[in-house]
Amino acid sequence: MLPFYWGNINTIFIPLKLIKLDAIDSTNDYLKALRKKVELEDGVIVLAHHQTRGRGQAASHWYTEAGKSLSFSMFKRISGLDQQWQFAVNWAVSLGVKKGLELIGVNGVVIKWPNDILADGRKVCGVLIEPQWHASRMVSAVIGVGINVNNLVFPNLPMASSLALAAKRTFDIELVLENVAQSISSELDRLVASDYKELKLDYEQNLFRINTISEFEDNQGHRWKGTIQGVSDQGQLQVALENGSLELFEMKQLQLIY
Repeated sequence: MLPFYWGNINTIFIPLKLIKLDAIDSTNDYLKALRKKVELEDGVIVLAHHQTRGRGQAASHWYTEAGKSLSFSMFKRISGLDQQWQFAVNWAVSLGVKKGLELIGVNGVVIKWPNDILADGRKVCGVLIEPQWHASRMVSAVIGVGINVNNLVFPNLPMASSLALAAKRTFDIELVLENVAQSISSELDRLVASDYKELKLDYEQNLFRINTISEFEDNQGHRWKGTIQGVSDQGQLQVALENGSLELFEMKQLQLIY
């Protein structure tokens, strides 16, 4: 049995605005439906003890385990973010998750483009951001976060892991929520100051396999080698190929082999 970990007792928390649910198909869908009925308070969070149909990027399924996984969605107002900088939200959220996990003592946390969070080289967290637009400006976003906290077994998911496996101890799930949610909010506050370039640089510096020769597979099944250089302002992955050219890739156009 893994030892229990309470985290940094000196951390000061601002009370979260929580809606707690026993079970729900998707916290993102619940929050989007609620948004149509009532005026949501900025920063409100829907937390599910068990999420039955969690979604990841490009309609992929997110595996959860009741009582061991953390599944929540946050509603955040965005101050008219121009469409060309929409990926700044992704940068902020990814950095927020990473920094929140580091606050509770999880080491070796990196961001795998575009927003998978790895610890000890395996995926412990997925993010799904669903924005709301007015004309060409983002006015709000529903941010879904799924974290494997105290899970120990992942059927047919060889690259999945959990905070407990990475840190070799168990965690208080609500403490994880408090740290991660507040870190996400802090990083999103940087958008108010239009700190896009600094966010992008911070995000790139924390990218998995940045400036390292890596193997990739495209959606035709072809494998080749290249080096991740960073991301474009529009969120595309910048990869330097062996012939010296720099190519841009959209999400799901390639897979990093590791």
